Amino acid sequence: MGFGGPIGLIVVGLILALAFNQQQVGPLEVTTLGWILVLAGALWLVLTLIQQNTKRQHTTTATTTDAQGRQASTQRTTESDPPPPPAV
Repeated sequence: MGFGGPIGLIVVGLILALAFNQQQVGPLEVTTLGWILVLAGALWLVLTLIQQNTKRQHTTTATTTDAQGRQASTQRTTESDPPPPPAV
């Protein structure tokens, strides 16, 4: 998933919200529609950033005891990308 869609939606929303002065198309106000598109684009952008920066961490700790009773612990952390969403 890229950044083009959300940024494009924000740009179109800002053009509609700031370039028109109180114009209506039927029952719809163009400036209100523009701000709705800006908010939707911003939300889409935030969700894209969250999804791309999510990594799964798994930590494994192993404790071993030798013949004299001494214990040693080792810890291993692995990171992996989440699997891609299923194709529709």
